[in-house]
Amino acid sequence: MAKTAKKAAKKPVVKKQGKAAAKPKPAAKKSSAGAAPSGNKERFTLYGMLGSGPTYTVGLMLALSRHPFSYIHVNLREGQHKQPDYLVKNRYGQVPSLRDGQAYYVQSSAILQHLAEVLGKFDGKTELEKNRIREWLFWQWDRLSLPVFRLRARARGLRQFGDEVRIMYDTEAKAALAVLEHELAKSEWVAAKRPTIADIGIYGVLRYAAEANVDLTPYPHIVAWKKRFEALPGFGTPEQILPMESRLL
Repeated sequence: MAKTAKKAAKKPVVKKQGKAAAKPKPAAKKSSAGAAPSGNKERFTLYGMLGSGPTYTVGLMLALSRHPFSYIHVNLREGQHKQPDYLVKNRYGQVPSLRDGQAYYVQSSAILQHLAEVLGKFDGKTELEKNRIREWLFWQWDRLSLPVFRLRARARGLRQFGDEVRIMYDTEAKAALAVLEHELAKSEWVAAKRPTIADIGIYGVLRYAAEANVDLTPYPHIVAWKKRFEALPGFGTPEQILPMESRLL
């Protein structure tokens, strides 16, 4: 019986192998839709001017995203923004404009949304967050930017209006700041638990509050938020981000 059992036992079949099978390559990491590889200096060109708050806002977004960009100075005093060669880039004859590849984008809040989507930075993680960010960007231009920028223009001699109008804008600015102060009393950031383009857009206005003679000291939560924002990696002042002349990378 023992011999029979030995005969019945089969040796394991060993398959002959040819060349060693190639190890599967690791799957390539997917990048954000439209995101440019770091170091793609040719992708973005920002058109604007140093004194423009909206231009600074877009430049700040690119700086915080650590993405290089070329910069073209547009001389508003000489009317370059109304010339045909610029109007093909910005139909409204305003700054900023952003070239992304072969397309041009205008209106700073719309540009912020575009950059957040294609770079995957400072965007909302859910549809609810994205909608909340949009709401704050629209609110910013409707309630905060207009009075602050008008008061700043008056202080710089670029606009002329009397004290009655000045008081109206000052009252509107304080009302907007009260809304923002109330929100920041509940959260460290405006639209989410982390900085988003809503914070970038609002900071791009409040950076110029002092020039508009708008005092932020009565709003401690705004002051604390402003300090947190300025501590973000990549942050820079307008003078650090926007040169006085054009800069091509």
